[in-house]
Amino acid sequence: MSHLEKLEPIVETIILPRAAELDREARFPREAIAALGEAGLLGLISAKEVGGMGLGLAEATEVVERIARDCPATAMVVTMHYAGATLIEMHGPADIRREIAAGRHLTTLAWSETGSRSHFWAPVSTATADGDDHVLLDASKSMVTSAGEADSYVWSSQPLAAGGASTIWLVDARSDGLSSPRPFDGLGLRANASAPVAAKGVRVPLAHRLGGDGEGQGVMFNDELPTFVNLIASVSIGLMEGALQRAVAHVTKTGFAAGGTLAELPTLRAQLAQARNALDGARGVRAVALDRIANGGDDTFMRVLQTKAVAAEAALLVTDTAMRVCGGAAFRKDVGIERLFRDSRAAAVMAPTTDVINDLLARMMCGMPLME
Repeated sequence: MSHLEKLEPIVETIILPRAAELDREARFPREAIAALGEAGLLGLISAKEVGGMGLGLAEATEVVERIARDCPATAMVVTMHYAGATLIEMHGPADIRREIAAGRHLTTLAWSETGSRSHFWAPVSTATADGDDHVLLDASKSMVTSAGEADSYVWSSQPLAAGGASTIWLVDARSDGLSSPRPFDGLGLRANASAPVAAKGVRVPLAHRLGGDGEGQGVMFNDELPTFVNLIASVSIGLMEGALQRAVAHVTKTGFAAGGTLAELPTLRAQLAQARNALDGARGVRAVALDRIANGGDDTFMRVLQTKAVAAEAALLVTDTAMRVCGGAAFRKDVGIERLFRDSRAAAVMAPTTDVINDLLARMMCGMPLME
């Protein structure tokens, strides 16, 4: 059975039926995550040698996109899990890799900080030596998906002793000194338990460093960014597909008193076509990026960055169009479009933000250095 064949019944029987309720209550999708773990889908990118499915980024984007059609918040939890698992699979201890492969371990990224804002590669949090084999982490992470729900955090700090912008650590979420000061109650992605996480003297084994000391920026950009931005883009692509499906269903079934349906209005059809063009354009940009990642190319980094920016902006357009063509009906919770509209707002402001990506892209176009 393929990964998508395993996924579909979970979406149909667990994720979709609970999506509106989880959004309303801002409740973490524990049932869905448990089911994904039991089906082996949390171990999708884990190597077969540790018991995983041994699949890659292309398959991960398919899983995230399909979930996002009906519940972008759950898709974001899975996105951050795959993002963290990517680095653990490359640099982490074998026992945690086996737990992820078995579907018993949920991980997530803990990089966002108020002090570094969208420049996530340069954290202000610190790591200090604690004897020869441990470090103490102190930080205030501003927004962490699955806060208080994940089993581990892939954590960034300033280097312990080396030069460079950052170092990456694997932090047990049960560690003493970790706290999540307040629950998340926001506009969109309400069910993904996004919240601040604080660390005060959290003790972490030196062996749980993911990559070398001071090499965090390279790990982030070279090992992590291709996975992260393509999966974030896939959340946007999936929710666009979900919004368009719901909008088309509405206009083809809703009639006028005088006869006919809303779909017979050429102005509405034109808007739907423009939305489809934007969605398929974002999907095409992602396809180019995935090809470059798999096969190489001088413009790989540019194509990777483009994926998130293009998909994020397209999601704003497509969900806005879905709201407009469905009129007042789109404001009803039961139609499902307003939830996707709210969820679509997140990608553009999630680090690296669309504005930061566009600046980096323009720097590359103009032959300027990326970092100054």
